[in-house]
Amino acid sequence: MLTEAMIRKQVSEAAKKARQTTPLAGSITNFVTVDFVANAQLAVGGSAAMVYLPDEARSLVRLGSSFYINVGTLLPVYAESVPAAMDEAAATDKPWVLDPVALGIGTLRTELLQHARSCHPAVIRGNASEIIALADLWKLSHGGGAGVRGVDATDTVEAAETAAIALARYTKGAVAVSGKKDLITDGTHVLTAEGGSPLMEKVTGCGCSLGGVIAVYAAVTDPFTAACCGTFAYNLAGESASSVADGPASFKSAFIDNLYTLTDKLDTAKFSLTEV
Repeated sequence: MLTEAMIRKQVSEAAKKARQTTPLAGSITNFVTVDFVANAQLAVGGSAAMVYLPDEARSLVRLGSSFYINVGTLLPVYAESVPAAMDEAAATDKPWVLDPVALGIGTLRTELLQHARSCHPAVIRGNASEIIALADLWKLSHGGGAGVRGVDATDTVEAAETAAIALARYTKGAVAVSGKKDLITDGTHVLTAEGGSPLMEKVTGCGCSLGGVIAVYAAVTDPFTAACCGTFAYNLAGESASSVADGPASFKSAFIDNLYTLTDKLDTAKFSLTEV
């Protein structure tokens, strides 16, 4: 049985290993936030590389230790590059992280996220509405229709728990639901984490970059621990950055600095653990 003490030990070890090994976690990500994603990955000890072309996506999956796919702002080329990366990750057994941004708007987005079903992401990271919508799309639960307003959630994290558990059990990985309180599950355990800052909602890219950071940790540990590492790092860095920031711009800078300095303190994060 997994205990809180075990989780604290595992996240501490994973954070150190990421620093020591500098794993390459490539990405196909939202071009609005690509700079934030890359800098956050570097801050926690990873190596970042972003691609858009199908042949480069396949090559980067093979070269890297893990991969991150964020469907935030789609380009026509993504119709080929995203499935190519997903298929390559599945074929080579590379852990990959999916952020199903704004599921529910547009045909291509829906098709790409349906394709992900057969490729079993190691970690799925999204807001509550995205997680509910993805479980519905994959016919794993019936959430009654998730409310997605662009990239913002209109559902609570608590409302997404059943969908998150269903997704984790299907993929045999982990699901991280971000919100005022964060929820992480591997289908057997449910962890609720606290921290962060309201300013994180005023800076574009916090969610996108969290997925990239989780991908760094997925290269060095199991999916559940990776999701915990990323979430704990963001909660701690958000709290610390907000104490010195004057507003969103200074918060963003302080946040990256704190990601860089706080990753050896992940075992101090505030969370609770239950079994399902």
